[in-house]
Amino acid sequence: MALRHATIEKNVILLAVLTLVTVVIGGLVQIIPLFTIESTIERVRGVRPYSPLELMGRNIYIREGCYVCHSQQIRAFRDEVERYGHYSLAAESMFDHPFQWGSKRTGPDLARVGGKYSNDWHVAHLIDPRAVVPESIMPAYAFLANRPLQYADMPRHLSALRATGVPYSDEMIANAIADLEAQANPEGDPAAVLRRYPRAVAGVGSRTGPVTEMDALVAYLQMLGTLVDFRDVRPEDLRQ
Repeated sequence: MALRHATIEKNVILLAVLTLVTVVIGGLVQIIPLFTIESTIERVRGVRPYSPLELMGRNIYIREGCYVCHSQQIRAFRDEVERYGHYSLAAESMFDHPFQWGSKRTGPDLARVGGKYSNDWHVAHLIDPRAVVPESIMPAYAFLANRPLQYADMPRHLSALRATGVPYSDEMIANAIADLEAQANPEGDPAAVLRRYPRAVAGVGSRTGPVTEMDALVAYLQMLGTLVDFRDVRPEDLRQ
């Protein structure tokens, strides 16, 4: 055996060929099984596409660079689970383009921030972070409250995402603008929105004036981590 190894090690061409063959075999062993399954992401009950207002809020979140300081990924470590909640599942981000997982945390992880604070708290925090968190180094985003949300192209936005695999139905696309306005209106009827987008937080806007970018961002933050009931998630379900 040692003699054979010596022969291979002394022959550069033979060593290169055998290395290539080994890499090819290893790659095929990893890649071929992926073509035999429908998806590599586990199916978890409750995960749905973003509502139009949440989607616009997510766009603003990305535009303002919030992801630079806040990850949305809770690792399966005891200290992280005790602080932030159940570890993140791939299925929670299956409709994200791009997903907001990461390793940078200048501020806390936001994967489970939904429902943790009131709408008013989020507005106050975005307007003046140090008013509610004195040690915060986060910049203020008060201007979002005075900037009307531009959502006239919402149906086309949902149609484009459907082309990437997000399961927006014809009904969702046709009612995109109405759903956005209904979710933002604190005096509106959110029944249709909640039927299409269960657990969406309704009435996040003000009673006067147009829907603002602040309204959309709060709607997005309030749904993070709220879609999955982890009491129903079993380890064996994630292996299917």
